[in-house]
Amino acid sequence: MTEIKKRVLSFSSGKKIKLFGTCIGISPSLELGECYVPNMLSQSAGLEKENPIALNNPNRFTVEELMELADYNMRLWLEFKEKIRQCGIAPKIFNKDAMV
Repeated sequence: MTEIKKRVLSFSSGKKIKLFGTCIGISPSLELGECYVPNMLSQSAGLEKENPIALNNPNRFTVEELMELADYNMRLWLEFKEKIRQCGIAPKIFNKDAMV
């Protein structure tokens, strides 16, 4: 199973790819890229002794909005997998209508 540890993306095949960002993202056009900034929801060291971890949520997402965001991204990844099954690795896998 693929995993990311210490900015290295490791595949079950043994292939390893050094990442500059902290995660892999998918766009509505089904293009993949590295994500650099955890600026929507993240954790950081808290200033208070009793709360060593602080939650950064600058957009004030609700639980429902975070669930919706997770569903959206899962839908894109599932669509990506289906396109790969149908087309293999070819330009046809991309959603041309969503290209920026």
